[in-house]
Amino acid sequence: MLQDARFRAAAVQLMLLAGVATFGIALVSATAQNLQLRGIPVGFGFLWKPANFQIAETILPYSSSDPNWWAAVVGLANSLFISVLVIVIASVIGLFIGIGRLSNNPLMSGLCRGWVEIARNTPLVVLLIFTYALWWEVLPLASQAWKLGPGTHLSVRGLSMPALHWSASGVMPLAFVGAGLLGVFTASRAAHRRQSRTGRRPPYVLWAWIAVASGVALLLMLYRNALSIELPEFRRANFVGGWSLTPELTSILIGLTFYTAGFVGEIVRGGIVAVRRGQWEAATALGLTRAQTYRLVVLPLALRSIVPPMNSQYINVIKNSTLAIVVGYQDFMTVMSTMINKTSHAIEGVAMILGVFLLVNLALSALLNAYNRRIAIVER
Repeated sequence: MLQDARFRAAAVQLMLLAGVATFGIALVSATAQNLQLRGIPVGFGFLWKPANFQIAETILPYSSSDPNWWAAVVGLANSLFISVLVIVIASVIGLFIGIGRLSNNPLMSGLCRGWVEIARNTPLVVLLIFTYALWWEVLPLASQAWKLGPGTHLSVRGLSMPALHWSASGVMPLAFVGAGLLGVFTASRAAHRRQSRTGRRPPYVLWAWIAVASGVALLLMLYRNALSIELPEFRRANFVGGWSLTPELTSILIGLTFYTAGFVGEIVRGGIVAVRRGQWEAATALGLTRAQTYRLVVLPLALRSIVPPMNSQYINVIKNSTLAIVVGYQDFMTVMSTMINKTSHAIEGVAMILGVFLLVNLALSALLNAYNRRIAIVER
C-alpha cells in the first residue's frame, strides 16, 4: 500500500486535515477557557438584546431600542446600498473612461489617462479624506446653499432634493407598471432572438412600448392623488423634508466611485484592445459609424475579456466600502464595531463580519460567473 501513490497522497491529506482540526479544537478550547476566566459570556444571545445606540443615516427603519441583530441588518443595508450605487455609477463612468483612453483626441485621452493614474496610484483612504475635507471647505453654509434646480440645494449639510411619496392606494398601480415593463422586456428579448434568426425585427415591440406608455399616463391620471412631491424647506440651520444625501454618504460615494471608475476604465480599455483588428475592419466595411461599431461589434466581443476581472473589482468595492468609517458613514463595519465595544463579544462580532462578507462576496461572484458562462464562446 505504501507503494501506491494515491494511497500516500490520501494519507498525507488525512494527516494534514487531522492536524488542522486538532489545532482548531485546541484554539477554541483555549479561547473558551480564557473568556470564562475573565467572566466574559460566550454566545450570540446578545443579538436579541436592545442595541442602545443610534445610527445616524439608514435606509431601513431603526431606533436605539431595536435588537442588535436588526442593527446589524440596518448596517448591512447601508453597506449594500453604497456598494450598489458605486458599482452602477463606476461601471458607467469606467466605460466612457476606457473608450476615452483609446480616443484620437489628445485632450480626451490625456484626461482619461490622468483619471486612471490618479486612481491607481493614490490610496483610497487619502481620496476619501480629501473628498470629505473638500466638501466642508468649498461648499457654502445651508443658509447660503447653491440652488441647483427646483427644490434642489447643495451645501455643507448635504444635497437636498424633492422626494416622491406614494400612498397605500398607489402600490397597485406601481405593480401594474412593473408588470408592464417586465412584459416589454420579455417581448424585446424575444424580438431580438427572432431578428437574429430571420434578419427582421417584429413590430410588436414598438406597440408594446406604446401600450405601456399609455397605461402609465392613464394610471397617473386615475391615481394622481396617490402621488405627492415633498420639497425641502430651510428651517433655522438646515433643510427639512424632501430627500437628502448627507456629506458622509456623498463623500464615500464620490471618493469610492472615482477610485473604482479608474480601475474599471483600465479593464474596459484592455477588453477593447483584445478585440481583433479584423472585427473593426469588418464593421468599417459594412459602413458602420464609430459609435455603431462600439455598440454593435466591439463592446459585445470585449465583454468576454471584461467580465472576469470585473468580478474581482466588484468584490473589491464591497470590501472597500468598509472604509466608510473614515468619513463617518455608519455602514456594517461601523455598526458591528460599536456593537462589539458595547457588548464585549469581540469573537462573535468578528465572526459575523467575516461570515457576512464571505456570503455576500460569494453570492456576487456566483452571479458574475453565471453571466460569464452565458456570454462565453462555446467551442464545438
